[in-house]
Amino acid sequence: QLQLVESGGGLVQPGGSLRLSCAASGSTLDYYAIGWFRQAPGKEREGVSCISMMFGNPNYTDSVKGRFTISKDNAANTVYLQMNSLKPEDTAVYYCAARYPAYCRVARDEYKYWGQGTQVTVSS
Repeated sequence: QLQLVESGGGLVQPGGSLRLSCAASGSTLDYYAIGWFRQAPGKEREGVSCISMMFGNPNYTDSVKGRFTISKDNAANTVYLQMNSLKPEDTAVYYCAARYPAYCRVARDEYKYWGQGTQVTVSS
């Protein structure tokens, strides 16, 4: 059974940076797509970024393009989300999720395995 664990969240000032990690256990991620989602209080969970562990092909929602970078380490069975130039509107709980096969999709219902989430708060 695939399990995902996020880490790296925290409190950061506007303009700061954080790097989130999504570490997998129980199965190799090689045949999955990994998505990062976020959910702010009172809002629906939205897709932020996704990468195919097999093909790469990172993609991003418009609001984070140029600021966030998703990357993968197949050997470490881990996906990262580097978040730069953070804004207060980036405040949310961030989740990683896995989808088989290794093609990214926007809809969160396409992802079967989810981590527990990590809080990111951007505030001065």
